[in-house]
Amino acid sequence: SSGINAEYGDSSDEEDDTKTLLAELAKIKKERAVDQQKKEVEKAAEDERIRKETILSGNPLLNNPAGNASSSAGDFSVKRRWDDDVVFKNCAKGVDENDKTDRFINDTIRSEFHKKFLSKYIK
Repeated sequence: SSGINAEYGDSSDEEDDTKTLLAELAKIKKERAVDQQKKEVEKAAEDERIRKETILSGNPLLNNPAGNASSSAGDFSVKRRWDDDVVFKNCAKGVDENDKTDRFINDTIRSEFHKKFLSKYIK
């Protein structure tokens, strides 16, 4: 009977060891889960910070320091020629005779069609 008790004692020790190891394993898993969650929170915060920086750097109006906002107001103006917005371009008398390529002219009286029409039916 002493051999049977010895076996039970050994199995009891093994059960205690197993319980200890399982508790240790659960503790390690819990620590890893906490570390993983902490890393995810830090990564989300970093991603949010990068996203905000990208948004702010994408707006040229916010890039200027407040001190020279009035002096650099001209930087945002579009450089255009003085005659870019006129309706009737190329209306100078010698321009049409010099280059006869078919170009669209926004002036119906100076268009090629109108000139041909006049020369055909009016003369």
